[in-house]
Amino acid sequence: MKDKRILYVSSEVVPYLPETEISSMSFETPRMVNQQGGQIRIFMPRYGNINERRHQLHEVIRLSGINLVVNDLDMPLIIKVASIPKERIQVYFIDNDEYFKRKATLTDEDGNLFEDNDERAIFFAKGVIETVKKLNWSPDIIHVHGWLASLLPLYLKQFYKDEPLFNESKIVTSVYKSGFEKTLNPDLVKKIKFDNIEEDKIKLLKDPTYNNLMKVAIDSSDALIVGSEDLPEELTKYLNDSDKPVLGYHAKDEFSEAYTNFYTTSVLD
Repeated sequence: MKDKRILYVSSEVVPYLPETEISSMSFETPRMVNQQGGQIRIFMPRYGNINERRHQLHEVIRLSGINLVVNDLDMPLIIKVASIPKERIQVYFIDNDEYFKRKATLTDEDGNLFEDNDERAIFFAKGVIETVKKLNWSPDIIHVHGWLASLLPLYLKQFYKDEPLFNESKIVTSVYKSGFEKTLNPDLVKKIKFDNIEEDKIKLLKDPTYNNLMKVAIDSSDALIVGSEDLPEELTKYLNDSDKPVLGYHAKDEFSEAYTNFYTTSVLD
């Protein structure tokens, strides 16, 4: 992976959030590429329960200051950055007071999904892409982890399809068991259609369940990785029917060689 550029976009990354299957692999995979001489960038949301002082986050003024339109509303984009100790790895944080200041990640204290998680996902996808454009950094691979990041493949392939910086980029999505019950805001389709994304690309999101959100991500990805040992049967079938390269599940302690081979032979080849 020497000199390859890989953009990692995740809903959660250790050490900034507790260790889960997603947050752990969102750290271990870029660390692997970094150790192999690749160039990496990691993006995640700046949730309000991330301790900025402890993790030494600071705002990057030159990258902040633009507004992103979400459902006809101008939302200011704030970019913060921190370094993972001992790893020489920088993490970029997408922030906005309206969407990410609350002291929680995706659910309230009763475990209910936030009503605006759909808009947070749109804002996060656009925020990552606009920041990478400002960095003028063209990735060879864009690897997506977690459902809050799952609109990124759709937006890259549709809303940003004429953006030359991503012309050669290949999108890999890791599909995990960890999702949510019930559905996101039923107006999600309307909000995405505001960005002139064709309805046939998002018709599944008329019922915005976790499985349907991941199916839309699968449709817009170039290659896929099974991130959990036990996926919902519905997603396993959709992956198998996708006619795209799919890497089966590999645990954290044995993934390195398989992921490297998949990147080099199935994604970049």
